[in-house]
Amino acid sequence: MAAAVDPDPDSGTGAGPCPEDPKGPLTIYLVKQLELAIRSFMDEALRPYGLTTFQYTALTVLQRRGGLSSAQLARRSFVRPQTMHEIVRSLEERGLIERAHAPGNRRIMEARLTRDGEELLAACAPEVQRLEDRLMLDMPQERRSAFRRGLTDGLASLTGRDYG
Repeated sequence: MAAAVDPDPDSGTGAGPCPEDPKGPLTIYLVKQLELAIRSFMDEALRPYGLTTFQYTALTVLQRRGGLSSAQLARRSFVRPQTMHEIVRSLEERGLIERAHAPGNRRIMEARLTRDGEELLAACAPEVQRLEDRLMLDMPQERRSAFRRGLTDGLASLTGRDYG
């Protein structure tokens, strides 16, 4: 399955020029195109495991953070709360996560990975790593760190949160 990405960023997409290179697209446009390509390839890589990119993201957030409400999980996974509700429901039905009342607040349900969820993430890890390696394949080693730093700096600038 090919990525749903415009092969010619200057093909009348309305992305606008980059201030440093008036003939090139805006950085935000390139980032969006990269996101769309990654999502397409991730969905393809995760399909044999019965996961979507959004489900995988939610599972990895829970793996790192654990004990999150659906609203917190939605914010950290970059989806709307309504979307996360459906994701949580499907992951819970599959036994990949479990929910329990938050300590001190019985109105809030917190999600945690189950052993099956941990095992599924471990099974997916090589496929996801292959995609990461493919993304960085043609990038010289010294630019990889700068690329990651640039992405985290931009994210921090927009959100006010530290991603380092």
